[in-house]
Amino acid sequence: MLKAYKTVTEVSGPLLIVEKVSDVKFEEMVEVELPSGERRRGRVLEIDRDRAVVQMFEATRGLVVEGAKAKFLGRGLELPVSIDMLGRVFDGAGRPKDGGPEIIPEKKLDIGGNPINPYARDYPTDFIQTGVSSIDGMNPLVRGQKLPIFSGSGLPHNRLAAQIARQAKVIGKGAEKAKFAVVFGAMGITFEEAQYFINQFRQTGAIERAVLYINLADDPVVERITLPRMALTCAEYLAFEKDMHILVILTDMTNYAQALREISAARKEIPGRRGYPGYLYTDLATLYERAGRIKGKKGSITQIPVLAMPEDDKTHPIPDLTGYITEGQIMIDRGLHMRGIYPPVDVLPSLSRLKDKGIGPDKTREDHAGISNQLYAAYASGKEAKELAVILGEAALTDMDKKFSKFADGFEDKFVRQGEFEDRTVDETLDLGWKLLTILPRSELKRVKEEQIEKYMPKVKK
Repeated sequence: MLKAYKTVTEVSGPLLIVEKVSDVKFEEMVEVELPSGERRRGRVLEIDRDRAVVQMFEATRGLVVEGAKAKFLGRGLELPVSIDMLGRVFDGAGRPKDGGPEIIPEKKLDIGGNPINPYARDYPTDFIQTGVSSIDGMNPLVRGQKLPIFSGSGLPHNRLAAQIARQAKVIGKGAEKAKFAVVFGAMGITFEEAQYFINQFRQTGAIERAVLYINLADDPVVERITLPRMALTCAEYLAFEKDMHILVILTDMTNYAQALREISAARKEIPGRRGYPGYLYTDLATLYERAGRIKGKKGSITQIPVLAMPEDDKTHPIPDLTGYITEGQIMIDRGLHMRGIYPPVDVLPSLSRLKDKGIGPDKTREDHAGISNQLYAAYASGKEAKELAVILGEAALTDMDKKFSKFADGFEDKFVRQGEFEDRTVDETLDLGWKLLTILPRSELKRVKEEQIEKYMPKVKK
């Protein structure tokens, strides 16, 4: 028998205080009935003896304490799941946002979920082709990996996220049998950005293999906290119960962390670094660690969280803690963006710690590791030469410095730069790398095998 309490004593921002409660659980769902008969939803955020703090999903404007009833429902927030979710758009509360019918659920799953048991984890493997050369060629995405995109305000990270979502596919041995889908979660974005994402998916037909969860900037703050958990619950169902390979893209994790900070301030908690709650690391880990592969299961979850670093500061708590939990990062560079290069990915500070597990003869191509290392080394030398020219002038450069400088320009203009709708295969990316290396003398190609130079360099020159 569910109990209804008339002991609602206080409203503070998005929080509601209910006194003299018993047998209430953390994250239990609550239904608040107002004297007018209107019902609003919330969930238990904190319990202190017989006092419960309830976080409301809807706005608390006009919520009158006198005569309000709080009914505790005895369950957590659940997401109705079905294979029919593919091709649909939902809001941060899991309700259809595309005008379509409600989902007829196969089952309902608690969105709390659990990180994958380390003992049951399988190692990330297999290459996911994004169609973006600066990622596929230099910092490959591996199935089961967590690879965030670190960006900044005003940079085109949303365009890049949409491009990856449209183009991503698993390739390699047995990949043709793999069912691949994208779960896309957007938090705290503007109406224009939301329409951009929805239109991108619909116009390219990618919506047929995608599930979109969208929370707008004027939607309730608490939905920003529940949305990534709903997206990941949907991904877990599709991956581990329907044997699909799922790519989860979450943008923007900065909005998520700021929502956490807002709720923490309303709870009057002692703030940590930059005002964010002290449990930010733990909270982010509960999201990121839900990616991966499970032994004995065919499906997998790969995750790309996108975050805009405040003031382009990579030591800010959000990118800093994200970097500790995830396996690398793709860095978006403001300098490249100012020069009109899209996508403005700076490959030098970017890193994919698991790239060796996703490339090779059976997965991409035998020369992938060598060409990646050679391009990285040559680009780094070219950047050094360009910095030297700024300090000492062009006349101070040796002939070799000038060749490396020319290579760096070509690398940025041909390899990094590509169209927003240009989907390059991994072979096209690697061949482009070989073509650029023809700028350098053969004696400088020290990171690729001689037989690979013989095999691939002439083919590109023709």
